[in-house]
Amino acid sequence: MKTRLRPASSNDAAAVAALLIDTRAAFMPYAPSVHSDSEVRAWVATTLVPAGGVTVAELDGRVVAVMATSLDAQAAWIEQMAVDPALVGRGIGSTLLGHAMQTLPRPLRLFTFAANTGARRFYERHGFVALRLSDGRDNEERCPDVLYELASPAPPAGTIASCLT
Repeated sequence: MKTRLRPASSNDAAAVAALLIDTRAAFMPYAPSVHSDSEVRAWVATTLVPAGGVTVAELDGRVVAVMATSLDAQAAWIEQMAVDPALVGRGIGSTLLGHAMQTLPRPLRLFTFAANTGARRFYERHGFVALRLSDGRDNEERCPDVLYELASPAPPAGTIASCLT
């Protein structure tokens, strides 16, 4: 069955929290959460989902992935992205990321942990470029991270914009 994307609703909060918790446990043992599972569940239900910008992917009627996005004056951001660990590698993350790339303004930015080599390869495969490595002093987990960016696409050759550069 095909993956279906839709905006998250309050009814999805438990599934979204479970994805965030399970994905961290499966892929980021080097960066244990500084928040308890119950704190994560409460944050998802009272802050993340109500704020908007959260898209879920459904497969056979079940929420199997989530992406939370935001905008600021400088860029669009992917704040959270998680795919059911049992379904990684089946194109669900690429579907979510493609949705963000088509609907959000550029530049599109995100952070991932430096040690998360799978996520780094995934984002680089989709055209994101590492802008900055940090020692982790600015994130809650105190783990080194990488700032990635997907810049605006180059204008087509021969356009006025390309002639002016």
